Amino acid sequence: MQRILNNPYLAFLKLVRVENLFMIAFTQYVLRYFVLRKILVQNGSALEMDHLLFFLVVLSTVLIAAGGYIINDYFDVKTDLINHPDTVVVDKVIKRRWAIILHLTLTALGLLLGVFVALKTGYLRLFVFQLTAALLLWFYSTDFKKKLLLGNILVALLSATVAFMPFVYEMALMQKHHSGFMMDYQRMILSAMKITVLFCVFAFITSLAREIIKDIEDYKGDKATGGLTMPVLWGIRTSKFNAFFLIIITVILLLFVVYNTIKTYRVVFNFNNLYILVFLILPLLFLSVYVLRANESKAFTKASLVLKFVMLMGLCYSFVFYYY
Repeated sequence: MQRILNNPYLAFLKLVRVENLFMIAFTQYVLRYFVLRKILVQNGSALEMDHLLFFLVVLSTVLIAAGGYIINDYFDVKTDLINHPDTVVVDKVIKRRWAIILHLTLTALGLLLGVFVALKTGYLRLFVFQLTAALLLWFYSTDFKKKLLLGNILVALLSATVAFMPFVYEMALMQKHHSGFMMDYQRMILSAMKITVLFCVFAFITSLAREIIKDIEDYKGDKATGGLTMPVLWGIRTSKFNAFFLIIITVILLLFVVYNTIKTYRVVFNFNNLYILVFLILPLLFLSVYVLRANESKAFTKASLVLKFVMLMGLCYSFVFYYY
């Protein structure tokens, strides 16, 4: 890792969490082209936003997220030097003033793109997504991150918002181009909203559980630097139980999806249900037990990675939804 960070370009990619940025872009693309598109086609409609404009929506989201990761590391150097000394980029590879410049530049570009896209759709109020995200990421890094549950919930909400944006932009354009859209396409809107909300709820709960697990992993650094996170205030044991219950809630919600599929199609074992069982429910059940038994920082790092994998598999369900 240290050899990689000696390269400033690779260090920059580490600083902006390039893998997370790909996940954000992947989320918005698969939900638009494999979930929304299928629902629209089934209801005799089609996607309204052109590909370039949607790309700019995704790019604005990614740029603001990248700026948020940079400013988070900027304010978190002391904690990271305790928790992850070998992976610290700010001050070691990239100077602090350059970190601020990069944050401001990426965030400003994201905001400008957000304004442009909002104006092109004819609804300037859609810019609230980018503006609110940029502000919340700043305050998260400066203050909210160290507060009990506040930072965790904020990150989870932002994750859910990423999943919700394609639906909102698409519905806004359809409203603009079709008079009486809300009345004529009620069934389609409700169907698209229901599926989108399911993905958003999945993103919210799994992100919240992962944030708590990460706080347990970073317990020593947060405690040493005055962080008021759940493990510091309530203890690691209580934090593990909270993460456990969030994971179990996710399993219950997924079982509800399976039950609804069985009720609708009168088939117990189809590809939809098998995918949810094998790639989501079983890994989550394993993870719930693993979290309760974990006692070392490395174990919680592994738990966080497993949950990230499950989140990716949850997004990949979009392909199953589209083709099956």
